[in-house]
Amino acid sequence: MALLKVKFNQKKRVKLAQGLWLMNWFSVFAGIIVFSMGLFLKIELRKRSEVMDNSESHLVPNSLILMGILSCTFNALAGKICYDSLDPTKFAKWKPLLKPYLVLCFFFNCLIFFIALICFLMRGSLETTLAYGLKNGMKFYRDTDTPGRCFMKKTIDMLQIEFRCCGNNGFRDWFEIQWISNRYLDFGSKEVKDRIKSNVDGKYLVDGVPFSCCNPSSPRPCIQYQVTNNSAHYSYDYQTEELNLWNRGCRDALLLYFSSMMSSMGGVVLFVWFFEVSVMVGLRLLQTALESIANPEDPECESEGWLLEQSLTDTFKSALESLKKIGKFNQVDAGAEGEEGGKTPAITTVS
Repeated sequence: MALLKVKFNQKKRVKLAQGLWLMNWFSVFAGIIVFSMGLFLKIELRKRSEVMDNSESHLVPNSLILMGILSCTFNALAGKICYDSLDPTKFAKWKPLLKPYLVLCFFFNCLIFFIALICFLMRGSLETTLAYGLKNGMKFYRDTDTPGRCFMKKTIDMLQIEFRCCGNNGFRDWFEIQWISNRYLDFGSKEVKDRIKSNVDGKYLVDGVPFSCCNPSSPRPCIQYQVTNNSAHYSYDYQTEELNLWNRGCRDALLLYFSSMMSSMGGVVLFVWFFEVSVMVGLRLLQTALESIANPEDPECESEGWLLEQSLTDTFKSALESLKKIGKFNQVDAGAEGEEGGKTPAITTVS
């Protein structure tokens, strides 16, 4: 028994073809939107590439860009097929291509669903990428005279100001690295010497943060140096008082920004997937309805369309049988070749 069997007359076939033509051009527009989303996300990731450890995060935008291009191509072609189906003479040239085209559409829809899942599941990979990237970027903050790293200070400062964050996990991350360049340290000062000697790696570590960590909304002037020294500031207790620094780490801020963006894009892609599946089902019904017309010379006659010629179970069994036949055929061919190769020429002796 056929799956999703529907009876059609001439009027219903025309309405289905016209509706699918319109839906395909909506899908082309949706493909342009998906392509634009992928391009926008790629540009945003490029802007933060200095604080990202690898290029794994570009899998999502690259997939969206590819999907957008394929969606425009597939649906423009499907729109042409639906338009030509209104004319039997024009539709005749598409008949042998429709089944392979529908198979391609099936795999394309699987790809769309996979991309939607990637958009929702990339948070873990993105978190690791940001954690290592920000940590390395902070180490290069002081290298303003080193070629290739001189831009890192500006990048980190602008990042902390834009996203209202400080450090990797929090402002205390700055206490663990030397973020002040040696060119701005007075090595004749006893304080500087003592701090360098007190550190095993010979680094100048301070309980201070860059100016970009300061919260401009705080009524108190920013305390960015000697953050943990209560006696250095009047009426100050760093353990109880709300500091006028950003408390959120930049990893969490960027992760929230990109993951929410990817989740929104995943929702759009999932909607496009539902739409594409509907178009594919409609195109399959139109194909079978046109091919099952009993008398092609009488366009007014009724016909039947279906999604699968047999039930889902029978179709699955038929597919398995076909695969088994192909496997047996290959084995027979291999065996025949082996026999031919194993034959030894007969040697006759003349006495």
